[in-house]
Amino acid sequence: MEAYCVKCKSKTEIQNPQSITMKNGRPATQGTCPVCSTKVFRIGAAAS
Repeated sequence: MEAYCVKCKSKTEIQNPQSITMKNGRPATQGTCPVCSTKVFRIGAAAS
């Protein structure tokens, strides 16, 4: 699964993806960027 890394300014593969639920109940996936180790976040996608 890919997410946009703000620091690298490109789409990267999510490292250590975790499915979470936001406060409004929507599903999301968060993990880290493999290049710069910044937290990346993708809304509306469940990690598989």
